[in-house]
Amino acid sequence: MPPTDSGLGSSSEDTLDLQLPPEFGALFAEGHGPASPDAPAAGPLLDNLAGWGAADTPAGPFALVPVRPARDLDRITGWMNDPAVAAFWELAGPPETTAAHLRPQLDGDGRSVPCLGVLAGVPMSYWEIYRADLDPLARHYPARPQDTGVHLLIGGAGDRGRGLGAMLLRATADLVLDHRPRCARVLAEPDLRNTASVAAFLSAGFRYGDEIELPGKRAALMVRDRSHRHLL
Repeated sequence: MPPTDSGLGSSSEDTLDLQLPPEFGALFAEGHGPASPDAPAAGPLLDNLAGWGAADTPAGPFALVPVRPARDLDRITGWMNDPAVAAFWELAGPPETTAAHLRPQLDGDGRSVPCLGVLAGVPMSYWEIYRADLDPLARHYPARPQDTGVHLLIGGAGDRGRGLGAMLLRATADLVLDHRPRCARVLAEPDLRNTASVAAFLSAGFRYGDEIELPGKRAALMVRDRSHRHLL
């Protein structure tokens, strides 16, 4: 089953000492940035995602920081074991379960990049930015070249239910469209049962495109069109 979203944050007591102009730079120091210019996160399939920088949001700067297992595995494992997350991602278990999910992306060609979502210096969400046109998802909808997909979860219960999900979805879609000029659409496929997630996508300027049958779930195909981004 492909991953999806949580009930749409880690808690603030577990923060990193971050600074990226100006808040996030420390994540890219001392081995926290891409391993090399040839690393998948710095590759051409997603237009150098690792170098996108931060988006301004009402809650502070928000950046997608490619996952480093040595730094991030325990944090992501904790999120995956939250019942609200596990209900949709189905990855509850020991760190090895999370590592097995991350490894194909980290060892792959860069068509899917797992990231921490870092808001105002706090790692508080997990994201996967992927080439939807190169993904098995493309078998289930009329794919276009360079379509870009997103999966996400908000890590902490205190960050859910107060509009952060919609705000960060909008910011992430804008980052994709700003840094991937050949991409005309940002897509997602939340589980239809996850009504809070579907509502967050709608609030973030996505439109409901279709209902699609995927392995393990019935999903809502949500679409953010470049041509409509300034109208919604």
